Amino acid sequence: MGEVLKAPPARVLPTIVLSQFAGTSLWFAGNAVLPELKASLQLQDGALALLTSAVQLGFIAGTLVFAFLSLADRVSPRLLFMLCALLGAAANALVVFAAKDLYAVLLLRALTGFLLAGIYPVGMKIAASWYNTGLGKAIGYLVGALVLGTAFPHLIRALGAELPWQQVMLAVSAMAATGGFLLYLFVPDGPYLKKGATFKLSNMLQAFRDRAFRSAAFGYFGHMWELYTLWAFTPLILALAIPQLSPGEVSAYSFAVIAAGAVGCIGGGYLSQVWGSARVAFVQLLLSGLCCLLSLAVLQLDTPQLLIPFLLFWGIVVAGDSPQFSALTAQTAPPQLVGTALTIVVAIGFAITVISIQLTGFLFTQLQLHYTLALLAVGPALGLLALRRLV
Repeated sequence: MGEVLKAPPARVLPTIVLSQFAGTSLWFAGNAVLPELKASLQLQDGALALLTSAVQLGFIAGTLVFAFLSLADRVSPRLLFMLCALLGAAANALVVFAAKDLYAVLLLRALTGFLLAGIYPVGMKIAASWYNTGLGKAIGYLVGALVLGTAFPHLIRALGAELPWQQVMLAVSAMAATGGFLLYLFVPDGPYLKKGATFKLSNMLQAFRDRAFRSAAFGYFGHMWELYTLWAFTPLILALAIPQLSPGEVSAYSFAVIAAGAVGCIGGGYLSQVWGSARVAFVQLLLSGLCCLLSLAVLQLDTPQLLIPFLLFWGIVVAGDSPQFSALTAQTAPPQLVGTALTIVVAIGFAITVISIQLTGFLFTQLQLHYTLALLAVGPALGLLALRRLV
């Protein structure tokens, strides 16, 4: 008989979660210091959409390149994670020295997004190498860490409202680099580490012929239409809807709204063990779609006491279905095409975020705030139509 594998050491999951949190803090670092960057680069109101989309496009390119080269199979995942965390931290820090040149800043933000493809998905692979059972719950914690990491630069900005923006960027970089070192030092390759499925672009259409996979993928696409757009524009929503807030308060509430998604991710992970991933994803996507529509009324009431709790609830449900969509796409993908299928779905999902962010940024200049946010409901509506087959 083969050796019975013991439970993972207690340090493994907390270290992966902490490192994932630290690494993904690079994602919205530019958003947290946007007012200062706009002033330095003499940018107009479209700066938010431009900087956010640069990161998203970089992540799409990174996802495809890493998959095509099978980097997580050729290099130890923990080493790859550390290298990408260090290089991502360096790219983020260099924004401080390039802040007078728009193209240099956009290139550095795109490079940061590219390197995030070696942090977020690779962190998932490392977790899977340690957890043969209970992976769904582990993914809930990992995506929760992504959400907190995404929100964290806003907290740094809130706590150090008087700090120069350059120090905020450097603090985020230092944290990301530390996370990379921690994971490499304390999380060896797990006993269930497997070679990833071969990435073959020619198999893309074959994967989408599977009806269950198609339902999960299109549900995820609807979710992505809303998620990053809400995250990107949360500071602007707060500043416009509650003009009496100070910049520090806008950053603090932005952190709270985005970070609230970690509650939805972790809570949804536990619920999925009872309800199943499809039902949890459906309910959270339905609730976030309703929030899009309810924003028509809530944002016109001019009542901060109602708006803040509303945005916090929206933050919980808009991100809470992310781990379940990850689980559903993995479960429904044809076994021989898992690598290609998941890579393509992630790439398409993030491409959709670019379109949504750019469109929303344009609509903010043409329509009132509440009308623009209500249009985000299109994504959840289409996602629910696709997902209902799996419920």
